[in-house]
Amino acid sequence: MSESETDVTGEHATQRTGQRHECRRCGRKQALVGKYDINLCRQCFREIAREMGFKKYR
Repeated sequence: MSESETDVTGEHATQRTGQRHECRRCGRKQALVGKYDINLCRQCFREIAREMGFKKYR
């Protein structure tokens, strides 16, 4: 396995994306909603936001 292949997986992937947190629900590391320490990706947040007490005003 070459160095370029190892950069995509494992510990090097965290360095590549710059994300230290991951979605609590699905494990995705990108597109996180981190405000108020929610730490959910935007897709999971949209699915459960109403259950968490968020309201949509538009």
